[in-house]
Amino acid sequence: MPELPPPARTVHFAIPGDLDRLTGGYGYDRALIAHLPALGWEVRHLPLSGGFPGASPVDLAAAGAALAALPDGALVLADGLAFGVMEAVAQAEAARLRIVALVHHPLADETGLAPAEVAHLAASERAALACARAVICTSPSTARRLVAGFAVPPGRLAVAEPGTDAPAEPPPRAGGRVRVLSVGALSSRKGHDVLISALAGLTALDWQARIVGPVADPAVAAALAAQIAAAGLDGRVDLVGAVADTGREYADADLFALATRYEGYGMAYAEALAHGLPVVGSRTGPVAELVPCDAG
Repeated sequence: MPELPPPARTVHFAIPGDLDRLTGGYGYDRALIAHLPALGWEVRHLPLSGGFPGASPVDLAAAGAALAALPDGALVLADGLAFGVMEAVAQAEAARLRIVALVHHPLADETGLAPAEVAHLAASERAALACARAVICTSPSTARRLVAGFAVPPGRLAVAEPGTDAPAEPPPRAGGRVRVLSVGALSSRKGHDVLISALAGLTALDWQARIVGPVADPAVAAALAAQIAAAGLDGRVDLVGAVADTGREYADADLFALATRYEGYGMAYAEALAHGLPVVGSRTGPVAELVPCDAG
């Protein structure tokens, strides 16, 4: 008789908002859901409100009810975009459930927050992480941040870096106009305003730039469009929005540039490297560890 596969273990993956959202963090979550079954895991998606991390009392109550409905001893993998503000829920369920936190980057490290909000988010996430049986993060830099700033014991912390699906052999690059690509959500943290300012000083050179990513902050998106117009870069810098296949964008580019102010890992940088693109980036967080000197 053929050997039977071992029975599947079950993990309930709590994720806020639209799982199909085209960001690095959601891409990481989708990859876990896709690949864990081959390792003997049954993954049950536990959807949470899209209001996180700015969750309302209604959002938090619904999240609490979702976890309370799970059987005793259930294993829960909670995405940090929600878990970081679910300290009360975590405290209520920590003894009954086996909770593992997945931290892409600490919520308090987001760019543009008021000092009071930074303090609130840091305290909330610290309390929530204290309830987790284990914590997974996506880079050694974030791991060090969680140990130093959020009191996560190193023995409860694991680093699981993202992978890429890029081709091993990059396509040949065409000569002539330099095609500059930036990939990142339209938010203050991604630093697209810095890139546009830099490109405004290079108008004598022959280049075309595409900024690809969903609108995370409508005010930032409007400010970027106004900045492009004021710099006379209409027609040279395109705010493309979200695309389903960023692989084509990387394949068609000559240079990758992202002036991010902070990253938990920097998935876009990894994709650029895998596509054989030279990288212009920021020496911040894990980016300096991810991008080697001979590529950046």
